[in-house]
Amino acid sequence: MAQAKIQFKLGIIEFSSEGEEAWVATQLDKLIQQAPALLKLALPTVGQGASANNANQQGEPVLAGSDVALGTFLKDKNIASNQVNRFLATAIWLHARGNKTPATSDVTKALSDNHQPKLTNPADCLNKNVTKGFCEKQGNQFFVTPVGFESMK
Repeated sequence: MAQAKIQFKLGIIEFSSEGEEAWVATQLDKLIQQAPALLKLALPTVGQGASANNANQQGEPVLAGSDVALGTFLKDKNIASNQVNRFLATAIWLHARGNKTPATSDVTKALSDNHQPKLTNPADCLNKNVTKGFCEKQGNQFFVTPVGFESMK
């Protein structure tokens, strides 16, 4: 029998198979049939309740802030003039875009780049979020804790 090998990626779905041609084709057909349902389950949008309770296999929250403008994200989170909350929400938005351990400067740059009001004292905002247990420092960077994600539901 002829051997076949296939590998592809569709969104977050990755498929790789090697074996007899008929078997590989059958496995690929099964995946293609399930692809629409898998794509809907994998990427909930911010408005659809993505939260710390919705976690991937590594226990990290699944967020889709990457498809939402920062201003819209902050508005959806009902962030008004509270700078500590705006800092945290911006860090969560950066996390959704792939920056899981930003620096304080990344938060201020994101706000500036997206024409949002600047923070008076970003370092103090981070420290207040650390005190609340919403963030943890890692050297010059930080990360948002599950409690921090939950607080922005």
